Parts: sequence; structure tokens; C-alpha cells
Amino acid sequence: MGKKHQDLQKGLLPRHVQFIALAGMIGTGIFKGSADTLKIAGPSVIIAYLIGGLLLFIIMAALGEMALAYPNHNVQHLVNKAFGFQISFMVGWLYWINWIIVTVVELVAAGSFLQFWLPSIPLWLLSLICAVIIIGINLFQVNFYGELEFWFASVKIIALVAFIILGFLLLIGIIPNEIHNPLTNYTAYGGFFPHGYGGIFSAFLVVMFSYGGAELIGVAVTETKNAEQVLPKIIKSAVWRVIIFYIFPILIICGLMPWNKVTGEDSPFVQVFTVTGLPGAAHIMNFVLLTAVLSAANSGIYATSRTLYSMAQSGVAPTGLARTSGKGIPIVGILITSLAILTGVYIAYLTPSNVIGYLMSIPGFTVMIIWMSICAAQLKLRPHYSSQPNFRVKGFPYTTGFALFALVVIFIGFVFNPNNIAGTSVAITTIIVLTIFSFISKRTQAVTI
Repeated sequence: MGKKHQDLQKGLLPRHVQFIALAGMIGTGIFKGSADTLKIAGPSVIIAYLIGGLLLFIIMAALGEMALAYPNHNVQHLVNKAFGFQISFMVGWLYWINWIIVTVVELVAAGSFLQFWLPSIPLWLLSLICAVIIIGINLFQVNFYGELEFWFASVKIIALVAFIILGFLLLIGIIPNEIHNPLTNYTAYGGFFPHGYGGIFSAFLVVMFSYGGAELIGVAVTETKNAEQVLPKIIKSAVWRVIIFYIFPILIICGLMPWNKVTGEDSPFVQVFTVTGLPGAAHIMNFVLLTAVLSAANSGIYATSRTLYSMAQSGVAPTGLARTSGKGIPIVGILITSLAILTGVYIAYLTPSNVIGYLMSIPGFTVMIIWMSICAAQLKLRPHYSSQPNFRVKGFPYTTGFALFALVVIFIGFVFNPNNIAGTSVAITTIIVLTIFSFISKRTQAVTI
């Protein structure tokens, strides 16, 4: 198994870290979740993605600043430093649960994309095959994982760029298609705000789920070479790229087909190409979508195993979870994570028709809690830096305070929205259970000491 507290390898290059974060954000949230946001808000969902992008930038900047002020500290370490054992316990385990759910969603989505070609094979079996492949990848040393993730993410980024260019040419009529007057789709079906401003607010839950993954930079920082030099550049470039890769495709989808024709059964991206009648394009896009969600699942296993490792280091998880292999990977964390993911795939087998919709509602809550904890930690820690880092949040404390306030308002709105009762119930129950366990763990730790 290797040494119990061996350090993780610093095998990730800047391009690896940048694409790991992009991979975590560009997955089911855009390729499949965009169908949900379009149904909720229509074309006006673009505004929700823009506001979410602004909050994302503030949170990423706050995280980058803290990571530079406290080298070799990831998200869980920083929360522990700011708020101590119990909050760190709750946030750490909540983050782990969040990424387990996200990874299961990605693997179920991968199975559904495979069903596009293999409709006779059950969803659970296809998802299980994908899970086994992704788990196997994470058993190699981290630089191999980073390199593979770089190419995984490259495929979907190239595909999104191609989709944007191709969609734009379809919209302006340079490429012949079967769609007449495409630009009228933005206003012809209930207007740009078909469900009013409330639709934008309601769409935030899936938007937050979609943008969740940005904080992976704060997880990967402990395995990154020369993190102090490369982190600011990575953060700045990652944010604007993600906003482009969400907003432009949504604009094109809304232009090429009526927003109320997005079924959610297939990805809106596949639907667009099917509707336009371009030969073979739907199959190519489905392959890209499969690559994309496998990439996001790959990032999920990375995030969960490293979170368990850092929690074990901080004392908020059993010390055995800090055990690493001879290659410097947290082998016990990966095995525990794998068991949880396989359990999730089994749940997908029990409820194949509803599982993605139910599961996607939960990470939206947990992502907001993680993001709120990042903002609160920066507000708490900034006055205590031993030296000010070169990269800092501008307008502090007002910008961070604004992001925290906005996230709290959005979170409260979701909790009291009757449409979110299933996700709210699970999220609140999970928080209550973690709170109870945090008291038990603290008492046990005190007795042990």
C-alpha cells in the first residue's frame, strides 16, 4: 500500500491544472443540464450564466489569493485554518459527497450517451463499464492522470469551439439548413423572458451545478509544480473560457431551435445537429459528449480522493485515508471513492428514468455551500496573512462580501422554492447528519488526545 503519510507527488504541470478545472466545469452541466435550464428560463437563461460567471470569478480569485498566501493548502485545509475542526469536517465531507454525486451523474450521462448507439444494453451496465475504466485511470501516478485529462478536456473544448463556429454559420445561413428565420427563435415562443425574471432565478440551481468544479484548482494546487507563479494566470484564463463555452453554445441552441422543443431526452447539442439535417454530425457530437462526461467523471474521482487525503491530514477523517501508494497517489481514498461511485451506479439501475434529474438538483446546493465557505474563509483569513501575495482580490472586502451575500440570497431562495423540495430535503438532511457527526468526531478526537 505504501507509506501512511507519504506526500502527494507534485507531478501536475500548469496546463494539466488548467484543464482539470475546465474538465470539472464542462461536463453534464452544459451538455445535458442546459436542457433543464432552457426549460426553466428559456433564452433568458443566458443572464443566469453571466451572473453565475461573475460570482465564479470572485470565488476563484479569493481561492487563488488564499492558496498563494498559504502554500500547499487546498480548499479543505484553508477552511480548517479559518474556522477550525467542525466547520472543516462539515465542508470537507460535504465536498466529498458533492463530487461523488457529480461523478455518478457524469457516469450515468456517459451511459445514456452510449445508449444513443447501443439502445438494447441497459443504462446501469454501460455506466458500470465507464466507471471501471475511469477508476482504472486514477490508479496511475498523477502526471499520467493529468496528461490524460489534458487530452480528454482538449477534445470537448475543440468540439465546443467547432459547435460555436458551425452553429454561427448555420444561424447566418452560410451553411444551408432546414431552419427558416432562426433568429426569431429568441423571441417567438413567449419572448426572451418566457417565465419572467423568476425563471432566471430558478435556473441558478443547475447553473451553479454546471460551474461547480472551478474550485478543483484549489484541490490540485498541492500537486502542482511552481503553483505560486502559475496559479494567477490559470485562474484568469479558466474563468473567461468557461463563460464563453457556456454562453455562446446556449445562444446558438436557442437560435437554431425553439427553446420549448428541447426535450432533455438527448443532449440539446445532439438535437440541434439532428434538426439541422447535417449528415453524421449527431454521431460525432454524441462521441464528443461521451468524452466530455468521462473527462468530468475523471476529475470527480481525482477531487474526491484528494479531499479524503487532505481531510485525513487535517484530522477530520480517519488517518488511514492519508495512505498513499508507492506512486504517490492516495490509494485508500480512491478505493473508498470507487465503492461510493459503484453504489451510485446501482441506484441508477434502480431508478434509470429519474436518476439524473434528482441527482443534479443536489450538487447545486452543495456547490453553493462550498463557495460560501471559500468567500467566508477569505474574509476571515486576509487580515492574518504573514505576507500579502502578489495576486489579490480587488475591492476587498466589498467584492468578496458581495459574492457571499449573493450566494446566501440564492441559497435561501432555493430552500424555500417548492419545486426544489427533493433536493432541499436531501441537502438539509445531509447537513444535519454531518453536523451531528462533527460533534461526535470532535469529542472522540478530544478523548483520544
